Amino acid sequence: MAEPGNGPLSGVRVVELAGIGPGPFAAMLLADLGADVVRVDRPGGAGLGIDPAYDITNRNKRSVLVDLKSPDGVAQVLELVERADVLVEGYRPGVAERLGVGPEECLTRNPRLVYGRMTGWGQEGPLADTAGHDIGYIAITGALGMIGPPDGPPAVPANLVGDYAGGSLYLVIGVLAALQHARTEGGKGQVVDAAIVDGTAHLTAMIHGMLAAGGWQDRRGANLLDGGTPFYGAYETADGGHMAVGALEKRFYGEFIRLLGIEEEAPSRDDLAAWGELRTVIAARFKTRTREEWTAVFQESDACVAPVLSLREAPRHPHLAARGTFVEHGGITQPAPAPRFSHTPGAVRRPPALPGADTEEIARDWQAPGLLAPLPGASSPAAPAPPAGPSRTEQKDTAG
Repeated sequence: MAEPGNGPLSGVRVVELAGIGPGPFAAMLLADLGADVVRVDRPGGAGLGIDPAYDITNRNKRSVLVDLKSPDGVAQVLELVERADVLVEGYRPGVAERLGVGPEECLTRNPRLVYGRMTGWGQEGPLADTAGHDIGYIAITGALGMIGPPDGPPAVPANLVGDYAGGSLYLVIGVLAALQHARTEGGKGQVVDAAIVDGTAHLTAMIHGMLAAGGWQDRRGANLLDGGTPFYGAYETADGGHMAVGALEKRFYGEFIRLLGIEEEAPSRDDLAAWGELRTVIAARFKTRTREEWTAVFQESDACVAPVLSLREAPRHPHLAARGTFVEHGGITQPAPAPRFSHTPGAVRRPPALPGADTEEIARDWQAPGLLAPLPGASSPAAPAPPAGPSRTEQKDTAG
């Protein structure tokens, strides 16, 4: 039976130096799992250019406004660091050090601190000091080159493969592993260098093994899992929708062609020379009905076929609705915290943090009175600032 609480990381304190992209998403995941995440926003905003009330990656967090370019601002962050278990930052290499909140300063104040660094290229290497985004990181690791049709350019998988899979999730894994070490007898804090290029390359481990064994061709659309096989891909329906087919195993494939109604005309799947013909037969058959009709045909079967849904359609899928995969909080439909825990479930507890809105509350809860000092040039304690568009300041998160 699930126990009441805020998740398995309840009691863990995290300082997040505001940025954009994979750093905030990693901190959101820690917050979803129950950590007390304080986001250190800077005057002028972090750079996404959207209303912060809709920035779901800042849910379950609290925010303070700090000017890190002032000595008082640095002192405020170090005051939080003394009381924290984890710090997350996504600046270019050397920026945190120049600001006075680098690993040396922070670990001196708190030797058990886990200092998580999120970048695209990593802390060293020829490209470490250059700007970049998800598409470039996954390009040089070989991941982007695997995705897309054989007769066209690579397909861009939004920023999911690099920023969030190769970046955020690896940072969280590293932070949790380092936190475990820091809390063991004789353990201590350390720096976690999470680079999107490293994480994305790591995601291709199985493919590299298949490539070495001769079971994967180093080109798009020619392999088992990249659309090269006619029974693993997406097909258009009569209404312009699409169905995703993943009938790899023979028994699932048998169910697939039976329900599709092409048992008599489909050439053998084992005849690679006939794959072009097989693809044509499958495509023609899918074009005879709508996506909704085919969804009903394959519903709850072992054919491994599913409708391709849009972002707005996904929350209404019966399976996802039954599991509560999406939730509504504060009027925003959003993915629920994942993964799930039997005794310490995570939850969406707070809406996206507004810059500076929680300063007094955090100062009290963390016993950090220095946060109440007014910002330079201000006549009162830090107050929320309006969102701002992207800027190329030295503090900009260039990891995503």
